[in-house]
Amino acid sequence: MNEHGRIEMCEINCEKNRPKAKNPLKIEDLTLRDGHQSLFATRGRTEDMIPVAERMDEVGFWAVEMWGGATFDTMHRYLNEDPWERIRTLKRYFKKTPFSMLLRGQNLVGYRNYADDVAELFVNRAAENGMDIFRTFDALNDFRNFECVVPVIKKCGKHFQGSICYSLTEPRMGGKVYTLEYYIKKAKELEAMGADSVCIKDMAGLMAPYDTFKLIKALKENIGIPVHLHSHFTSGMASMSHLKAVEAGVDILDTCLSPYAYRTSHPAIEPLVMTLMGTNRDTGFDIQLLASINETLEKEILPKYKHLLDDTKVSVIDTNVLLHQTPGGMLSNLVNQLRQMDALDRIGEVFKELPRVRKELGQVPLVTPTSQIVGIQTVNNVLFDTEEERYKMITAQVKDLCYGLYGKTSIPIDPEVQKKALKGYERGETPITCRPAEVLEPELEKAKKEIGDLAADEDDLILYTLFPVTGKKFLMYKYGKEEVPESMKAITLEDVKKEAELLKKLKAGELAEKSCSSDIPEKSANIRTFNVFVGDEYFEIGVDEVGGSPVLAYAQQVPAPAAPAAPATPAGTMVPPPPAAAAKPAAMPAPPAAPAPAASKAAKPAAATASASGSGVQIKAPMPGMIIKYEKNVGDSVKKGDTVVILEAMKMENALPAPTDGVIAAVNFGTGDSVAKDDILAVIE
Repeated sequence: MNEHGRIEMCEINCEKNRPKAKNPLKIEDLTLRDGHQSLFATRGRTEDMIPVAERMDEVGFWAVEMWGGATFDTMHRYLNEDPWERIRTLKRYFKKTPFSMLLRGQNLVGYRNYADDVAELFVNRAAENGMDIFRTFDALNDFRNFECVVPVIKKCGKHFQGSICYSLTEPRMGGKVYTLEYYIKKAKELEAMGADSVCIKDMAGLMAPYDTFKLIKALKENIGIPVHLHSHFTSGMASMSHLKAVEAGVDILDTCLSPYAYRTSHPAIEPLVMTLMGTNRDTGFDIQLLASINETLEKEILPKYKHLLDDTKVSVIDTNVLLHQTPGGMLSNLVNQLRQMDALDRIGEVFKELPRVRKELGQVPLVTPTSQIVGIQTVNNVLFDTEEERYKMITAQVKDLCYGLYGKTSIPIDPEVQKKALKGYERGETPITCRPAEVLEPELEKAKKEIGDLAADEDDLILYTLFPVTGKKFLMYKYGKEEVPESMKAITLEDVKKEAELLKKLKAGELAEKSCSSDIPEKSANIRTFNVFVGDEYFEIGVDEVGGSPVLAYAQQVPAPAAPAAPATPAGTMVPPPPAAAAKPAAMPAPPAAPAPAASKAAKPAAATASASGSGVQIKAPMPGMIIKYEKNVGDSVKKGDTVVILEAMKMENALPAPTDGVIAAVNFGTGDSVAKDDILAVIE
């Protein structure tokens, strides 16, 4: 055994005892992208990838996926990191291993289809910054959404991997939609488009092992390019499916290093290496090298993200995914939204409603962005629908889907739902049948005028164009126009250790030195109780001021406490004005002058009133979210049904209408502001 207590395996890894396999299985590692996206909300920071980067480069992976998907959004929105810089930084450490990214077709790395000029520039910039392999997929498997990006990928001399989203309408492959013939047909279409390889993308781990064998074998017989399998571990079947795929002749598999594997992530690489060792599919990987990387991840990196891991579940797998087919990322979104709305107890209703909504919206595969589109609409239906009316609050993205802006669905959208969604739709009430981007106007010039000199180069321009609200905020931080919030700053391993030590002392009652029992003073009548929060735990502590009752030495004016939360009210519901304020207590002596509070970083509308409630009809936030923009400002006249404010919740947009005719008397937030459920967004008089 070596100094770390690991059994030496030099004989196994020795070249003379381990001849090279005739057909070694290729592996793409997903640790630096889908691994942390699946397990801890894509919060992995670049600085925590560097310590293992050079060793990962020595493993021999076919590619390392380290970008795309949700990383672009999360990095600038939550981590104060420039997404483009991650490619350039890690490229300095990975000298041999190609980089792979997840590209959402015409969606790029966002949640809607962008105009062709944006798509072309994005792919060019990704290639120029160091991307090698573009795993390209479309949520509807509508490959017309590849027609703009593929020629650019090819022109840049990069690898175009065409992906097919794996979905089911039955417990196993078959039924009327997602049949073996469906996947073969799609694979042939991708090969005809010039794909360098084809990937089956199983987002929720729905693929059963014997279906895997049948599908991979059929693809190998029908196309002449490499076949790649991507299957999440969520249901517990992916490791078995991997073996059956190997038997069927799969060329490439996706795995993660074991600390970032399993649960809603992917199978681990290490068991696969040992399983295939000595066979004609032996990966040739050094298990000792993998173990050393894992040790660094376990001891030096993962402790920083422990607070983001879901440690409430006992089981590593979720068999319910086989029933509701909800990918892990989508499920966490649904749970988070319901929790924020104090409605987590209705998750069962959401799962019951979800298959119905999915079918009504065209039986779409559940993958970003359609997973969010279906999921958030399902939550809206459960919370806001009545017996008399369904789809009372329809998101902007559902309207776009019904219009055809995402592409052609697997089966036709329910005509009644489509008609309701498109009533008054700004682009028209008749759905399109052409390639979606053909109806989109170029976006770059407009974005360039809006962001001005704040965008220093094309990378900044792309970031703002894709995410105007959060992108602009990030650029303000990047160029020192605004101070970076503490919540976006990285924590160190030392910070984690200090918090753990504090928690340990709190639990042991060792935060203060204990006195001898005879010296303990009696509790006075003035003792006050406080809750002290540490992470997700809290402790009740009694505080008694030494020397008698507390004396108020300084008072600082604070906002009046909010009124008790009213029952959940769907957006646009008329709410009576609050009762007159109670008589104020006698004024206290004026306190010493306190520093003026810092101005809000989010720009408030110039005409916003000081009153948070006003005396008219209130428009409340039906759910927590972020203000995208106000369509109406103070002084504007509105008709009942006019959109007043657009609220983003879980990355889907909700247009909140005026519940009555009148004039906007108050606008209480600004673009980019976060709001809580039941916050008063505007008042109409």
